[in-house]
Parts: sequence; C-alpha cells; structure tokens
Amino acid sequence: MRELLRDREYLAYFLARQGARLGYSVETVAVGWQIYGLRHQAFDLALVGLVLFVPQLLLAIPAGIIADRFDRRLVCIFCTLGEVAAVLAFVALILTGTHSLLLNLCAVAGIGIAHALGDPAERTLLAGIVQSHHYIRAQAMTTAIGQIITIAGPAVGGLLIAIGTPVAFAVAAGAYALAAVAYTFLTPRPTAVEPIELKAAADGIGFIFRRPVILGAITLDLFAVLFGGAVMLLPIYATQILHVGPIGYGALTSAPAVGAMLVGAYLARRPLKGKAGATLLWVVAGFGVATIVFGLSHDLIVSLIALAATGGFDIVSVVIRSALVQLDTPDEMRGRVSAVENIFIGASNQLGGFESGALAALVGPVAAVVAGGIATLVVIAIAAKIFPKLRAYDKLGETTG
Repeated sequence: MRELLRDREYLAYFLARQGARLGYSVETVAVGWQIYGLRHQAFDLALVGLVLFVPQLLLAIPAGIIADRFDRRLVCIFCTLGEVAAVLAFVALILTGTHSLLLNLCAVAGIGIAHALGDPAERTLLAGIVQSHHYIRAQAMTTAIGQIITIAGPAVGGLLIAIGTPVAFAVAAGAYALAAVAYTFLTPRPTAVEPIELKAAADGIGFIFRRPVILGAITLDLFAVLFGGAVMLLPIYATQILHVGPIGYGALTSAPAVGAMLVGAYLARRPLKGKAGATLLWVVAGFGVATIVFGLSHDLIVSLIALAATGGFDIVSVVIRSALVQLDTPDEMRGRVSAVENIFIGASNQLGGFESGALAALVGPVAAVVAGGIATLVVIAIAAKIFPKLRAYDKLGETTG
C-alpha cells in the first residue's frame, strides 16, 4: 500500500476518484430524496433509473471512441465539470421553487450524459498508471478506502438534506470540482495516433463476445444487479416501511459501502489467488440472498446488516470483473471495451433502478425487492450452465481468450 501511495500518478488518480465518490454518494441520496419528494410516487424513482441509463446506451460507442482517441485525463476533467453543472442545476431548480418533474429529470439527464461520456475514460486510467502485477491490489485499495467516503457521503448527505436539500447538492458539486482539479495532476498520455474509423468503433463488442469468461462475468453482473438492486427504493423504505427519516435514509444508503469497505480492505491485503470464476458465482448468489433478507426486514438493524452484506458481496464481483476486463484488453482498445462494459453496468444499476421502481409501483416495494433477490438466484443457476468456462476460470490475470 505504501509503495502505491508514494507513486505520484496513482496518488493523483486516488484523490480524484475519492472526490468523485464523495460527490456521487451525496448526489445520489439528494437526487432520490428530491425526486421522490415531488409527488411521493415510486414510479418517479423508476424514471430516474431510466433517464440515467438512456445516455449510457446511446453514447456508449462515441464515449469509447473518445476514450481511445483523446487524452483520457482531459476527458475525465471535462466530464467531471459537467457533473458540477448538472448538480448545480438542481440547486437552481430548488431555490427558484420549481417543482416540475420534467425539469428535475432534465437535470438527472445531465448527470447521466456526464457519466456516460466520462466513465469509459476513467475506468481505463488505472491500468495505464500502475503495472499489471500491482493492478488488483491497487484496484482493491482504491475501492476499499473509497468506501470510507462512500459510507460517509450518504450519511453526510442525509444530514445535509435535513438542513436543506440545496446544501447537499452544493456539497456534491464542490466534491466533483475538487476531483476535476486532482485529474489535472495526471501526466497526459498518448492515445491513438490515427483516427478511429466508424467500422472499428464496435470492436469492443466483438472483443467481449470472443472472450466467454469476460462475457459471462459482465452478463452475470448485469442480470444479478438488474433484478437484485434495491437501492433505488431506499427513499420508500426510509419513509414508509422503516420510518427513519432523512438521517436513517442516509445510513441505509451508506450500509452497502460499509460491507464493501471491509471486504475490499481484506482483498487489498489478500488478493484472490484462484477459483475466481467459482468465487464470482458464489458472491453473486450471496448478493441475492442478502437482498431477500433486506426486502423482508422491518427492523433497521437487520436492514443495515443485509445491505452491508450486499455491498461486501458486490465488491468481490467488481474486483473480479474489473481485473478480467482491464488486464486482458489491449490498451488501444480499453476505451471501447470499457464503453461496452459501461452499457452492462448501466443496465444493471440504472435500468435495474427503473425495473425496481416500476415493479414497486405495481406490487409494492417489499414484493419487488424479494422478487428481485429470487430472480438473482435463478440467474446464477442459468449462468453456471451457459458459461462453463467462467465457472472453471482460475487465476486473475491469466488470458481468457
């Protein structure tokens, strides 16, 4: 760990990521609280997930080209500043007394566009900063220490919302601004010398489909989180089921990060050495079981423990998937491959939020969460049959071709 933190490049990346994490975690709770507070309808939360996903789907190929054609450091800077503008739009809407759901969703769309364009470039930075044999440790440490901020962010966000929702959005904007400054300390790196032709833009799709282990890992993550994600419904659980208010809402949102921090810290000290594919299947199954427990719980402590377990299982999945994709992809293709991966991640998180909100509007939040957890377990059984190479995959860093 000390060796990594003495690396100027890694330290700049680390600080930028943590600033962005703080902005994102505070922003997430503020957006959920703001949108749900307009009309108190579960379907409005579903719309947030949909509006965040659409830019990731439509901009995936352009974002991949941008990440492979231009200085990824500059891409991260400009997209992070776009986050600042989108978050400040919420401040303006609140201060002017605008209660239009459409205008609030336009601000959400701004966040989605900034994420869609910036995520492929950001996701490829670390592999170009640290040597491959340090990647898994660096990824685990960045994520584990970042979870401390991810834990504090929603809790602080809940406190800030209790003071005033505009204050929460302003703090998020400030955190993103600090991240943009940190990115400027990274060394510019050359990218593709020749322009990337349109016919080469879809190479990332072909690359993933030629790697059944990578395809299986990201497909598994897509459907597991698509069905098992309960985070989008936390405003409903906080106000109508657990009755804990904005501060309790912040604690619930922080809980997955607590589990992720603890497990991530363990992985940073003891990286996975073998049976990576089987481990991935087991941790996603654990994610599904923990989701069911949360959905059925009416006790705050049980709910917090269940959410922490989802975070702990998920961080193992994130580390395995990230290592599979980044270490087995040539640098000149990492942007396009990461853009395709971004569609899968967006589908699992944002589209999963739409699925959860829409289903909750039809059958209620408890039934929606429990059904999602059960569906996750079904997905595990199917994935184990469809992707035998994933089940048999052993050591991270070995070629998956």
